Amino acid sequence: MDPHADTIRLLVSCPDRKGLVAAITEFVASRGGNILDLDQHTDPDERMFFTRVVIDLSELTVSADAFSREWEQIASKFQMTCSTHVASQLRNVAILVGKMDHCLRELLWRWEAGELACRIPLVISNHPDVEPVVTRRGVEFCHLPITAETKPEQEQRIVSLLDEHDIDLVVLARYMQILSPGFVEQYTNRVINIHHSFLPAFAGARPYHQAYQSGVKIIGATCHYVTATLDAGPIIEQAIARVNHRDTVGDMVRKGKDMERSALLTGVGLHLNDRVIVHQNRTIVFD
Repeated sequence: MDPHADTIRLLVSCPDRKGLVAAITEFVASRGGNILDLDQHTDPDERMFFTRVVIDLSELTVSADAFSREWEQIASKFQMTCSTHVASQLRNVAILVGKMDHCLRELLWRWEAGELACRIPLVISNHPDVEPVVTRRGVEFCHLPITAETKPEQEQRIVSLLDEHDIDLVVLARYMQILSPGFVEQYTNRVINIHHSFLPAFAGARPYHQAYQSGVKIIGATCHYVTATLDAGPIIEQAIARVNHRDTVGDMVRKGKDMERSALLTGVGLHLNDRVIVHQNRTIVFD
């Protein structure tokens, strides 16, 4: 099937009970839908049910909008928290980046290759260094330098730009600025960050130098949703690599960049393909 053909992706979480899968499949069938994929998970400790359903729209007897509206009746009956997204309606993604451009380049390259199902209309940075990387791809670049005094004002300018471009997802591609709680609340579960996986150990500057001095044997990267608690949001994806006494600090930094690129790309892709459900401070990822 053409991956760009219209399908609805449905994400559901609710208290577990008998008949949930039957209710979902009967609803879809009664409106002419065909289920292409259904993945589910039940948490036996919390008695919670989670599912991702992909539905072919080609023979629906109602419009996609009507399908979503009518689904609300089922959702209400079973106390479901749910979202629906038509796959062909690409989301708008903004990338915020600092001086380090390895994650930005990976995202732009994969996007150009058609491997990220989204639009990228905007890149914002507090440094001018990456402008050529962005503008040669026809993407708008905005340089917003930040100091302690200008940070609140610049964050408001960022919000205005995101609103102007109707941004659905914000990706922090090594953007070394802390976002305010108000910003994070406005984009709940719509801001994705990447950082090394040593935290809470080796916080602050030169983490790989600190790790090298401590003789670590595993390094990694963590991709997560941003919350008001710094670097503690729900984890989407992680990558790891083993190191030993032969690895220099430079080796560790290089391997770390590779993992940051990989974990961030995977995490963004999972979000864009509606494969992540956030429950409390953890994720259910249908990969």
